[in-house]
Amino acid sequence: MHITRNCPETKLAPAEWFTGTVYSDEVATPVEPSRVSASSVHFAPRSRTAWHTHPCGQTIYVTEGVGRCQRRGGAIETIRAGDRVYFEPGEDHWHGAEPTRFMTHLALQEVDDQGTFVAWGEHVSEKEYNAVAIV
Repeated sequence: MHITRNCPETKLAPAEWFTGTVYSDEVATPVEPSRVSASSVHFAPRSRTAWHTHPCGQTIYVTEGVGRCQRRGGAIETIRAGDRVYFEPGEDHWHGAEPTRFMTHLALQEVDDQGTFVAWGEHVSEKEYNAVAIV
């Protein structure tokens, strides 16, 4: 058993991977034999990830607020507290907050055999973000 007290400070998410103001709190880091990585991610209105993929897939669980998510080529979906979204391994996608709402989610994924859990792509453009969302 290992108890981590007084978790590391909340981190401002890097601008090369996020648009807007996004903060992240580490929840779990992989410790052999576990491969689980998890974070609590806090998005200000209009904030979002860049396009990205996960080699082993990703589940996000919305804990508060209202957000958006989209897989490449699909419609933008509105997500709310209590919703779970699973992105398939290698599925190009993004997620973030609605234009007028904050959103927080838990992001859960596994690292692959090389210790990688994400591959980042280009930023989501304003045109892509502003497309009509399915409610």
